[in-house]
Amino acid sequence: MPNADIMQQALEIARAQAGVRPMTAAEVAAYVNELAAALESTICPDDTKAIPAVDPKNSIGESYVTCLECGKKFKVMGNRHLKLHGLTSKEYKAKWGLKKSTSLAAKSLVRMRRRKMQEMRLWERKKLAGE
Repeated sequence: MPNADIMQQALEIARAQAGVRPMTAAEVAAYVNELAAALESTICPDDTKAIPAVDPKNSIGESYVTCLECGKKFKVMGNRHLKLHGLTSKEYKAKWGLKKSTSLAAKSLVRMRRRKMQEMRLWERKKLAGE
């Protein structure tokens, strides 16, 4: 059942439409219900109806990350792609039930970057520079 604001908007639109062309009472009622449903889905989209492209648990693989919105595969799924879906990485993770700390990068890439950073030992260089 649409809320009162949406129903009011639907009635105003139907009233304007009825002023432009003759409509029967049944047509007006059907038009109001159709408008209210359309406005409800536009203004208050139901996130529970969203169906992921793949199982969220399997979306982050060894060599790629699959976008749950569209099914495209990436080494790293960045904000540029998520913006196409109207989401930030935080909203994307919340929508699909991923942990906040989950990296949107392939597991092999994350491992390689971690190993590279450990080899660089930047924290030791920082200590030496500070002394």
